[in-house]
Amino acid sequence: MHGYHLQVVNSNNTVQSASLKSKEVFEMEEQNVSRMPLIGDKAPSFKAATTQGEINFPDDYRGKWVILFSHPADFTPVCTTEFMTFASMIEDFAALNTELIGLSVDSLYAHIAWLRKINELEWNGMKNVEVTFPLIEDIKMEVANKFGMIQPGQSNTQAVRAVFVIDPEGTIRTILYYPLSTGRNFDEIKRIILALQKADKDGVATPADWRPGCDVIVPTAGSCGTARERMESSSEDTYCLDWFMCFKKEKK
Repeated sequence: MHGYHLQVVNSNNTVQSASLKSKEVFEMEEQNVSRMPLIGDKAPSFKAATTQGEINFPDDYRGKWVILFSHPADFTPVCTTEFMTFASMIEDFAALNTELIGLSVDSLYAHIAWLRKINELEWNGMKNVEVTFPLIEDIKMEVANKFGMIQPGQSNTQAVRAVFVIDPEGTIRTILYYPLSTGRNFDEIKRIILALQKADKDGVATPADWRPGCDVIVPTAGSCGTARERMESSSEDTYCLDWFMCFKKEKK
């Protein structure tokens, strides 16, 4: 499956060389290049062996929010603190109709051994932590490559710390990337779920540092008339700083 080399004689009798790739070479290159999914895209589907048995995504998660996240390697300190934290918050996420799925390029047996060790550790007030969400075995990097989790600038053999928030329709709503050296902010990941669910439910946007109970932003006026009405009208539930920036008060 080699390419072909072609020499072309021009009208001025000079020779130009060109390399032609065979169909097989093109197909191999296409298989090795995966477009990273973006916010608003449907999440790539996959089947995978995990520490909780085989999963079929997205079919097994219809109607659920999903946090799919990758970590560089088992038996590493930053990843261990992250898994202890995620596992300790699993009920918080379950209350938000949200499932967790972890991934690294380690083997299933390495995963099992590591999760057993995590259960023996104590850190930051957490101990006897049992990781009950599935952790994907991805030795061939098939799932990681589908989601752009392997980034050569960081490592050719380890996944970066990626987080994909996927809604019940299977659409990617948030993407977060952290370098290998930086542990994730799990309160922020939970806040993102809360904010997305609030926006979907009430048709609003959330301002900087929003938390449940804080005022929210109503959609910007789409016409001059609506802008004027908002500025001239008074309401107990809403207030405007300017025509384009109106808030809805949340009940305390």
